[in-house]
Amino acid sequence: MPVLERQAAPAGTPRSIPETAPTPLQKHYINLSAIALVAGAVAITALETGSTLASPLVKLCILVGSPILILTTADASLRIWRSAWAWMPVNRNRGLFRLAWLVAAAVGMDVFAVAAVLALAA
Repeated sequence: MPVLERQAAPAGTPRSIPETAPTPLQKHYINLSAIALVAGAVAITALETGSTLASPLVKLCILVGSPILILTTADASLRIWRSAWAWMPVNRNRGLFRLAWLVAAAVGMDVFAVAAVLALAA
C-alpha cells in the first residue's frame, strides 16, 4: 500500500471573512423579498394579459413591491459595504471588487425608484 505524504495547506488569503454584526433587516430579508417577488410577478402578469400601467392592480403592486425592493437592496448594500471594508486589509482587490458591487446596487436602487415614480405617474 502506498504511503501518503500530507502537505500543509498553503497559508494564503482566507476564503471568507465572518460578519461582525447582522444588518437591520437580516431576520426579515427573505420574507420581504418574497413579498416583493409576488408583487412583481402579479404586476408583470397583469401587464402581459393586457392591463395598462394606469390599472389599479398594477399601481397597487408597484406601491407594495417597490419600497420593499429598495429597502432590501439597501440592506444588502450595507452588507456589501461592510464586506468591502473587511476585505481591504486582507486582500485589496477583493475589497475593491465588492465596492464595484456597491456601485451596481446603488444604480439599481436609483433605477427602481425612478421606474416606480414613472409607473405611478402613468
